[in-house]
Amino acid sequence: TMTICKKMQDAFNAQIEKEFWSSNLYLEMAFWFRARGWKGFATWMFKQSEEEREHAMEMAKFVLSRGGEAKVTAIEKVPTEFECPKSVFEITYKHEQEVTELINKLADVADDEKDRASANFISRFIDEQVEEEETVKDILDCFAINGDHAIGIIDHHLGKME
Repeated sequence: TMTICKKMQDAFNAQIEKEFWSSNLYLEMAFWFRARGWKGFATWMFKQSEEEREHAMEMAKFVLSRGGEAKVTAIEKVPTEFECPKSVFEITYKHEQEVTELINKLADVADDEKDRASANFISRFIDEQVEEEETVKDILDCFAINGDHAIGIIDHHLGKME
């Protein structure tokens, strides 16, 4: 029997699609960096891509565990051209802020439906978004403080991050 309501299931499925889109966006950014010799930036973006995919999978498993249906829908095309390393991180920061909004909206559905299990499950992603935004903001601060001459150092540093 279904212990997750259809409205909550549909909200999760919409979010799953967004997580896969995010994963593809970061994968494309990783390819872009790698093609231009920025191995550290590429490594960092490959990790981000994998993380977003994991989020989608966790959400799908959660929906399934509560008797709902998880759907894989068509994923919209992601941008493939970027200006420079700094602009990639500016796009990433803006995107992470949008993801925070989406996760908050997902939490709103859980609250509206008085779905404690979903609210509890979603809270982890809310905490994670705070970290994600801070991490990308720190990278942008590195660019701002050190200017373009430090890109190689930032690239090297990100390649070493866990």
